[in-house]
Amino acid sequence: MTDPVELTANLIRCPSVTPVEGGALVLLQRELADAGFECTRVDRGDVSNLFARWGQKGHTRSFGFNGHTDVVPVGDEAAWTTLPFGAEIRDGVMYGRGATDMKSGVAAFVAAAIDFVRDTPPDGAVILTITGDEEGDALDGTVALLDHMDATQERMSECLVGEPTCPNTMGEMIKIGRRGSMTAWFTVTGVQGHSAYPHRAKNPLPAMVRLMDRLASHELDQGSDHFDASTLAVVTIDAGNPATNVIPAQCTGTVNIRFNDLHSGTSLSDWLKSEADAVAEAFGVDIEIRIKISGESFLTPPGPLSDLVAQAVEAETGVCPGLSTTGGTSDARFIKSHCPVVEFGLVGRTMHQVDECVEVAQIQQLKMIYTRILTDYFA
Repeated sequence: MTDPVELTANLIRCPSVTPVEGGALVLLQRELADAGFECTRVDRGDVSNLFARWGQKGHTRSFGFNGHTDVVPVGDEAAWTTLPFGAEIRDGVMYGRGATDMKSGVAAFVAAAIDFVRDTPPDGAVILTITGDEEGDALDGTVALLDHMDATQERMSECLVGEPTCPNTMGEMIKIGRRGSMTAWFTVTGVQGHSAYPHRAKNPLPAMVRLMDRLASHELDQGSDHFDASTLAVVTIDAGNPATNVIPAQCTGTVNIRFNDLHSGTSLSDWLKSEADAVAEAFGVDIEIRIKISGESFLTPPGPLSDLVAQAVEAETGVCPGLSTTGGTSDARFIKSHCPVVEFGLVGRTMHQVDECVEVAQIQQLKMIYTRILTDYFA
């Protein structure tokens, strides 16, 4: 049997901080190739990715798993009580960067896939897409893998992303969609001057404050059938001005929006631009805006795929999972254009924290859930 705990530990010991591969994909490729998977490295730019398939190419029944081996930086290493890449186990808990997000999830589905195709070879294909660029810009990670699949006529019928999805208790939540995410940077330009003679200047700050207030005070919506209300957060306002007697010529402000399926990145961009134009005209200043849309909202409607995963989770944990669209973005936002996709994984309380950790028993449990999903899917 393939031990997902040992595999998790070996992956944590690979210092794969985005976009450094760190040996993690080399390790997985060796394990999967030895188990009969056809493996292809799909590297693009500075990013390393791995595509692995067991079974016939183009089979009408191809179940896929997706995950990432890259991790965020360790931060203040002196604040850790263990080596960040040591994979130390204390009292049934494994510590290390990536323990929760998401080397344990990758180890669990790799171990489940290897043992499943060896013990009960299915009539179909099992596909694993593993990226080294989820925590970064995500431009050359799962996107590159999907581009490779399109170019080579590879196809997943359904896909499960192994991100940590459970807030507190193993088995409590499946993600069937995600909110969209976008960031807007505003630059307000006026005329610099002496603060004792404000009539000789054109202060950009009142315009910026008015704009930020208008945006933050606006109710985008009250939620939809499967999503909470959209949110807009003002995350910074900065004039870079150390002087108390100078009106600055310019200031900047940034907002981040998490939006549901009542909006699109385009519709919100149009709204932001119209608000900026109105404030610019009212204050006689110039306002420039730059917008980045990280992902649109998406939903995989409750149905066969979410039912399959929910039944396996409840069978192994005794917990009936809820279906959710909460949280930030994930690579599921790219996969949703390829095939139906849901997400299920471990409890994610410590992801990105100092002393990130995972209960060893949960890793074993997650492998059993993934194995049951494969067994039921190909039954």
